[in-house]
Amino acid sequence: NYSMRIVLLTQDEPFYLPRSINYLAQNLPENTEITSAILFDVSPFGKKETFYEKARKTLRIFGFRFFIHYAFKYIVQRFKPSQQMSNVLKKNGIAEVRLKKGVNHKESLRKIKSYRPDLLISIAGNQIFKKELLELAPKGCLNLHTALLPKYRGLMPSFWVLKNNEMETGVSVFFVDEGIDSGPILVQERIPIGNMTQEELINVSKEVGMKAIVNSIKLIKSGSFDLIENPDEHMTYYTFPTKRDIKEFKSAGKKFF
Repeated sequence: NYSMRIVLLTQDEPFYLPRSINYLAQNLPENTEITSAILFDVSPFGKKETFYEKARKTLRIFGFRFFIHYAFKYIVQRFKPSQQMSNVLKKNGIAEVRLKKGVNHKESLRKIKSYRPDLLISIAGNQIFKKELLELAPKGCLNLHTALLPKYRGLMPSFWVLKNNEMETGVSVFFVDEGIDSGPILVQERIPIGNMTQEELINVSKEVGMKAIVNSIKLIKSGSFDLIENPDEHMTYYTFPTKRDIKEFKSAGKKFF
């Protein structure tokens, strides 16, 4: 039973990720270690905008109450030692790595390769991964998407499933390919939505998601698993909501928190 080396690709976000990464590090299967975490700058919605531009856009689209709730939360979490990514990584003996260039740049690839990963795992990795990066680790690159793929590819699935009055959602851990949320699925778990708020749904799906990642690592280590198809012809794809979408979300009786 060989030792498997994992490199995480994630971002320095104080809301959910420190707890998720801590759970993962504490629940790894035997003979598995996370050697390093490549931390991207915080970018909750993927696009290359400055933090200030994102804040303005959030205020404009989601409204004042939403903005204040998360701005306050962000400030509080930022100063909580247990919610600081650096502390979580240090506590679990994981090297913190910040790249000077984009993740697909030759220099970045060399850096990641120096940690000799058997497997890459992206959790809220907010950059597009190209072929060379995906081929760095012999076991490939896993990603966690908090929806039942191929439905709800793209951004903010927790918002869209609520807005569209879905009865259930879920998490999908899949092998990343060069498309967006389009690779074959290794583990998929369902989550009944009930009357959860978006914040509750995000919390639940992160918890279920981390368990699904642990399960995926076990399957990869065992060397025997069946992949679930993620066919393009059945996909739905969503981007950043508009003000109108927010209005419809609220008229459907849904709550953010």
